[in-house]
Amino acid sequence: MSSAPGGIDFRDGSLEADVKAGLEAVESMLRSSVKSDYPFVTETSQHLVAAGGKRFRPLLVLLSAQFGDPHAPGVVPAAVVVELTHLATLYHDDVMDEALLRRGAASANSRWGNTVAILTGDFLFARASDILADLGPEAVRLQARTFERLVQGQIRETVGPAAGADEVEHYLHVVADKTGSLIGTSGRFGAMLSGADEAAIEVLTRFGERIGMAFQLSDDLLDVVAESADSGKTPGTDLREGVPTLPVLLLRQQAADAADHRLLERLAGDLSDDAALAEVRAALRDHPVIARARAVVQSWADDARATLAPLPDAPAKMALDSLCDYVVQRSS
Repeated sequence: MSSAPGGIDFRDGSLEADVKAGLEAVESMLRSSVKSDYPFVTETSQHLVAAGGKRFRPLLVLLSAQFGDPHAPGVVPAAVVVELTHLATLYHDDVMDEALLRRGAASANSRWGNTVAILTGDFLFARASDILADLGPEAVRLQARTFERLVQGQIRETVGPAAGADEVEHYLHVVADKTGSLIGTSGRFGAMLSGADEAAIEVLTRFGERIGMAFQLSDDLLDVVAESADSGKTPGTDLREGVPTLPVLLLRQQAADAADHRLLERLAGDLSDDAALAEVRAALRDHPVIARARAVVQSWADDARATLAPLPDAPAKMALDSLCDYVVQRSS
């Protein structure tokens, strides 16, 4: 048994080799796709590609393609499309969040300014669309509808919940649109472009949406509980920037005594000082609300696993099943 990017355990050597070869092909095409005749655009576009990342979405495309012909010509291009789309949203997100760092390096907006960062994201969307044009109208329509959800999720997050609305439900809706939609589309692209049957396509779309939810919510927990950046996430970033994530929203929802309200006041205060951030993280990490947040992650992972039941028993199904354990364990 060995692990590949994204925390998937392979029990089948041939599947592992096939997926790793696919990822290498994705990486090669991804790097060539962000090149421009204008060297400066190439530099800004390669910034996040070169910074690495989990390549979680391409991985899901490749695994979903195992339920059809994994070597069908549209599979690798579709995996590149979802990663380009993801990277483009990161450029835009960093501008909106005024982020200074992304994947351990200076963010594009802090290095070149907001305008260049926004236009670089647009360039990546354009490149994704160019690749999509060769995959057929159904793929183009799917991407358009996914992009619609990504934008609606960002708007929903920016506007915030309506007066009197449940903040946790609002947040889960944001995560479904901003994260779950593209990961669900990753599963759908892989199955659809490999020629898998309609039942498998629907299963893998639902699986992607649910595992995407679990993955993002486990990221929320990592911000609080991770001991180091080895997890791929710099601990405390969301807390310091005042981003309301699942543990904080649950604390707001169930604050029961003066100690809870004091903790909420500290979370809303200035956490630019490392010592102050460490104290607040420790207090939140020891709070019972973390167990409740973990239960929410577990619930989404369990739902994801349950959706796989109709698929035929195969190494790819077992690999996807292992991902359900990984998203829970990574933030435990």
